[in-house]
Amino acid sequence: METKDMTENLEPTAIETEDTAQEAEPVTPQSIAEVITELEEYRERLLKDMTKVAKKAKLPKSTLMTQLKPELAKIETALTELRTQHTALTSGN
Repeated sequence: METKDMTENLEPTAIETEDTAQEAEPVTPQSIAEVITELEEYRERLLKDMTKVAKKAKLPKSTLMTQLKPELAKIETALTELRTQHTALTSGN
């Protein structure tokens, strides 16, 4: 019974926190630029870390890239959309 009560209390809090955070921060060119930078850093870190792991596991680079391709494509799509939004916001000023 205690577990159920704890779960009921946690779920709405997480949802409320997420919704509140989204409402509190307006979309600005600066915030978009920060997200772009973070995604670019994540992409580089992902490639670097996974390459290191693949070398330790003695996986061919082609196998690694085949596995990473879907994730890298998602990142590139997100970056393209963010750059478009950033351009629209900065050229409108």
